[in-house]
Amino acid sequence: MSLLLTDSEVAAGLDAPTTVAAMRDALRAAHDGRLVAPPRATAPLDGGRMVLTAGHLVGQWYGSCSYDTFGLPGSEPVVVLHDAGTGGVRAVAVGTELSSRRTGGLGGVAIDALARPDAATLGVVGSGRQAWAQVWAAAAVRPLREVRVYSRSAARRTAFANRIHAELGVPARAVDSAAAAVAGRDIVVIATSSTTPVVAAADLAPGTHVNAVGFKQVDRHEFGPDLLDRAEVLVTDSPAQAAGYAPPMLAALPPYAERLRDLGAVLAAAVPGRTSADQISVCCATGLGGTELFLLDRLVRVTATV
Repeated sequence: MSLLLTDSEVAAGLDAPTTVAAMRDALRAAHDGRLVAPPRATAPLDGGRMVLTAGHLVGQWYGSCSYDTFGLPGSEPVVVLHDAGTGGVRAVAVGTELSSRRTGGLGGVAIDALARPDAATLGVVGSGRQAWAQVWAAAAVRPLREVRVYSRSAARRTAFANRIHAELGVPARAVDSAAAAVAGRDIVVIATSSTTPVVAAADLAPGTHVNAVGFKQVDRHEFGPDLLDRAEVLVTDSPAQAAGYAPPMLAALPPYAERLRDLGAVLAAAVPGRTSADQISVCCATGLGGTELFLLDRLVRVTATV
């Protein structure tokens, strides 16, 4: 019988450690060739478009995640997980929570793999759903001592800082500029919808790890080439998706493409990650295909044992 899961059920069933562990397994599976994860496909429609990602964990499951860009208030992604042996639908998740936790979990893996082991301070630029998921996952892989938050709305950044303290037990405070949020931080999260750079590389301390979650294409990017120039370690969760954007992702263009490493390959020790405490590392999130499905499969398994 197919399971239908809502946002509340996803939130109840997936804590941060479980989510990060699932995304770590997904990245390793993709690197090993067990997870087939092509770049996303789009269907232009009048006034918007439908976007489809798909994945196949060979011999176990396959499925898709679809969402639209119409911007309607009730719009929700739909994730459908099929059994690879029978083709039957094992589970359907409707809502934003699964995708948000998936992105946060991928960010948590990047932080765990690339941030310094002693990293304990975090600066976040952005106060939306994706920013929250990144901080939520970061707190599961590093013992955060303090978080600074900046977003354009003073009320939203204050509320976000209060939520971090209330739900994660981590001291947090709102600051009045992006530079103040990232200066001297061990970990930086950039999660905005800005089409122009909001963080300057010169504001980062040596040894900082950066997760970039928002726009990164050549015509809309929340950080500039200065950050890529300064990064000694430059990774993405999906090189195929990085190259598959139209126009391409900023970091997938020369001279950066030859430096862009696969996070799954870093996890497998096939390529190096951070090799010194002073290196600046940057993870450009693209959304590895099949990861919503990987997480939904993990949730179904967790639910079955309860």
